Amino acid sequence: IPADVTELPTGAGASDETLPGSAFHVRNDGGGLSFMGAAPPEGDQPHRYFFVVHAVGEETLGVDGSASPAVVGFNLAFKTLGRAIIHGTWQA
Repeated sequence: IPADVTELPTGAGASDETLPGSAFHVRNDGGGLSFMGAAPPEGDQPHRYFFVVHAVGEETLGVDGSASPAVVGFNLAFKTLGRAIIHGTWQA
C-alpha cells in the first residue's frame, strides 16, 4: 500500500481492484486471498490475532501475487524500517 495512504475504506481488500495504488493480495494461511476473520472453535481458549503494518524502505518487496506468506515475511525481515502492531484476542 502506498506510503501516502492513511486509511482504507470499508470493503478495501475485497479484491485487488479495491486496493490503492499498485497494492495486491498474496495468499493467506488458509490459501485464500481475503481476511479469514476470527474463528476459534467454540469453547477453545482465547485466540490471539496480530494486525501488523510495516514501513518498507523500498518501492516493492520484489514479490508478486503468487508469493506465499512465508516469502513475503522473509522479504519484510530485510526491508522493514519500522512497524506497528495491534494485538487482539477472541474467544467463541
